[in-house]
Amino acid sequence: MKQVVSPREPQSEASLSRLSVIEARHRELDERLKQLGRHAFLTPTEQREITELKKHTLRAKDELVALRGY
Repeated sequence: MKQVVSPREPQSEASLSRLSVIEARHRELDERLKQLGRHAFLTPTEQREITELKKHTLRAKDELVALRGY
């Protein structure tokens, strides 16, 4: 007997709103990382900023995965 796989449950409006906010934040962080990556030389402050941006980007990505239910 074949097992029927049901589609994922639709997400609530609040979840979709949160998802949109996190996606936008992830794009902003990624864009800033790209801007800093184009610099020939980074100041110590910019180097610390990159480290923090990477942490925040990863955290946002983890939240996106959790919200999407993957």
